[in-house]
This record gives sequence, C-alpha cells and structure tokens, in this order.
Amino acid sequence: MVVPTWTIGEVTVRRVDEVVLPPATGAWLLPGATPDVVAGHDWLRPDFAGDDGVLRLASHSFAVSAGGKRILVDTGIGNGKQRANPAWHDLRTDYPQRLAEAGFTPESIDLVVLTHLHTDHVGWNTRQVDGDWVPTFPNARYLVSRVEREFWAGVEMDEPRRAMFRDSVLPVEDAGLLDLVDVPAGGAEVAPGVRLLPTPGHTPGHVAVRLDSAGRTALITGDCVHHPVQVPRPDITSCADIDPATAERTRRGLLASLAGTDTLVLGTHFPPPTAGRIAGGDEGLRWVPVAPQSSSCGVASLAHDR
Repeated sequence: MVVPTWTIGEVTVRRVDEVVLPPATGAWLLPGATPDVVAGHDWLRPDFAGDDGVLRLASHSFAVSAGGKRILVDTGIGNGKQRANPAWHDLRTDYPQRLAEAGFTPESIDLVVLTHLHTDHVGWNTRQVDGDWVPTFPNARYLVSRVEREFWAGVEMDEPRRAMFRDSVLPVEDAGLLDLVDVPAGGAEVAPGVRLLPTPGHTPGHVAVRLDSAGRTALITGDCVHHPVQVPRPDITSCADIDPATAERTRRGLLASLAGTDTLVLGTHFPPPTAGRIAGGDEGLRWVPVAPQSSSCGVASLAHDR
C-alpha cells in the first residue's frame, strides 16, 4: 500500500484511507455547491470534482507521529455498523490493514483525537468482539472537547444517533478511556506540538488540530471545511451543520488566518492529493494542492495521489 505522507518539521503525518464516498454525497452534504458553482472554479477539476460538477469526497484518518506520541485524528465510519445513511451502512473495508501498513497498529497508538462526535468520525473507535463493541485502541486515551461531549449529553438524539453512541462512543467511555478536554480560544496542547483549536458551528465543540514543529505548521480541518470548494466560497454550508451561521463565521476566520501563509492544510474529507495551502488574491481565496512529500509502499492504494 502507498501511504501518502507529509512532514512538518519533526512531525510526520500519514493519511490512512477508509473509503471513497459515493457521488451523491457531495450534493447531499453541500447542497450549495451546485454544478454551476463548481464550474466557476476550474482548479477543482479533476481532483476535487468531475467534469459534471459532482464533488468528490473521501473518508480517512490522519496518523501523526509527534513528540514521541503516536496519534490518530478521527476514526472514520467503521466496519459492520448499522447506519441510516447507505454510504456508511455495514461497511467491510480493509482500514485496519491500512492502518497497520502505515505503521500504526491499534496497540501502538497513544492518543485518538476526535474532532467531533459525528458518525463518520468515530466509527473505528470500536470493533466487534464476540458480539460486543470494544475499544479498537486499547492503550490509547481518546480525546474530545468537553463542550462537544456535554452538548450531546444534553440533547434529545434520534435513534440513528443513539445507535452510533451505543456502538462507537459509550464503549470507550465505559472502558474509562475517554478524556474531555477544555479547549479555550487559544487552543489546548494535547501532546508536544499538537494543539486543539476551537472551530465551532458544525458542532458546538468541534475542533481543528494544529501541528507545529521546527517553525513549520499544519492544520487538520475536521469538518469546519468539508471540501476545497468552500475555500473560495465559505458561505457554502453543510446540511449537517448544527449552527450554519457560526460554521460560516468560523470558516471565514480560519481561512483568512491561513491565507498567504506556509501552513499546510490537511482536509479530513478532501480526496487526493488531500493537502494544500490557501492562496489569496484579487479574485479571492484559492486552494493550492500540495503532493505528499514521501510515501511508504505496500499493497495497491485506494486512490492515486498525483
């Protein structure tokens, strides 16, 4: 497998692919990103949209080596889970093999950072053993914003979301592995060079993950930016945003802070090449892809990285 890899100073980030999301996902998730909108940004094709204007999205994790810690950022959809969304229902992917071939066996992981508690970000928190859902990463501390966990504890969830909590969140909590992190405006450092930044709107406690090492910086978006089309069009919100107005303000502020800098931005749902930088100009912001800097090789990869 080819494992796309980026280095940020002494920090290494590997993308661990789970699944390419079906074409209908884009129109459902970002209804404002119509084919006409996409056609106005030629640079989206061919990597991030087809010639028909249909957006391309993916599900993956980022495996981070930083400060002697092995950290997994988000855990995808998971296998064998009963989901209302057909794109997520009862998957049978080789994600565990991909994770191991990236050098991150489940037992070796120290921290699992959850940007938020949505179904497609917590699925591999657990795996099924003898009919029970148990933590996939038994030696890791699972981290989530305190605001995020307390929000979901205080709302009436529908049955699909309750099912997700039962199979992917509560088993981790019951095992005593879930840590709630207070994330102030300036962020919270959870490992050397790894900082959680508050990016609310998609969910109240959503966080992005900033990586700093040797004067270099990267940022893992989570779902505060779902797709590169939102770089020039931050007004395009997601149907899954709990507070769309706040999500848009967060996105505008974050993108403005990144524009024209050397910060490498890693999109949690961006298809290959996945990483890039935010360029500014008279015509607004633009996404400039950055190819992986190196890779580890094994079996065939899920998708081609240019």
